[in-house]
Amino acid sequence: MFDASQFPNLLVGLGAPDDAAVYRVADDRAIIQTMDFFPPVVDDAYAFGAITAANAMSDVYAMGGQVLFGLNIVAWREDLPLELLSEILRGGAEKMREGGGVIAGGHTITDQEPKYGIAVTGVVNPQQLLTKGGAQPGDVLLLTKPLGTGILTTAGKRGIASEQHLENAIRWMMQLNRHASLAARAVGIQAATDITGYSLLGHAYEMAAASGVQFCFELDALPILDGALELAKLGSSPGGTARNRDYLRDKVLLPETLSDEAEALLFDPQTSGGLLMAVPGEKVDALNREFHARQVQAWTVGKVVDGTGIRIA
Repeated sequence: MFDASQFPNLLVGLGAPDDAAVYRVADDRAIIQTMDFFPPVVDDAYAFGAITAANAMSDVYAMGGQVLFGLNIVAWREDLPLELLSEILRGGAEKMREGGGVIAGGHTITDQEPKYGIAVTGVVNPQQLLTKGGAQPGDVLLLTKPLGTGILTTAGKRGIASEQHLENAIRWMMQLNRHASLAARAVGIQAATDITGYSLLGHAYEMAAASGVQFCFELDALPILDGALELAKLGSSPGGTARNRDYLRDKVLLPETLSDEAEALLFDPQTSGGLLMAVPGEKVDALNREFHARQVQAWTVGKVVDGTGIRIA
């Protein structure tokens, strides 16, 4: 069995769930390593590549780090045009460059289902490391992107999402969490995660459990992508929604009056979602000033209290 105590420089690994592995190489420097890949979530090849890169880099930003470079991970069907793959890779490379990194290589295999991802390497000062633990009662919960990308992209595949709503979702998914992370570092925030496939409640539960506290969300305060609730009413939820709900059923306290579409939103698997931060009350104003200076949108969505699990009010 792996004994973490034998590797003291492995600051974040298998011991507790977090967004990326962190390995210390000097007193003031640690390497961040993460990877992610998935099938196309949108039809546009360039946008898919850019979204994938933003999603992969997000784990580095969620740890308070900066991106150095990435390695492409590709699964490609032999009968698909290479021009499509070229556009995917171009989207990924340009988004990596926007994030301050560079694509340094990669690996491709033949597969019946196309997939694309990036293994990302970053760097962080261990003193500025953000983790899922560290939230304290009295902290304020802030979220930096609206919810509903899983619902919107599923509706897009079914041809029932409006072009306007889908384009808006793509714009948010392509947005990097880099500046939100820099703002958190500037203010000295310690507890954060990014919201991806495990849904808002899944990732929030990991933070709450790691911190030994309860997260209380205000349903009416949650930012929602245009069209998401309406499409959820039509049954446009990805398969991951049910899996998230089943796993979290005994960990989340939901209102008895919660609508089906609101529940679908709470358990909706996100692609390239925002950062969720637990912010000490005395730092909220300073963080919001940093957000404003860096043109980052953020919403106050709840608070941290004594207890366990997640509560929706």
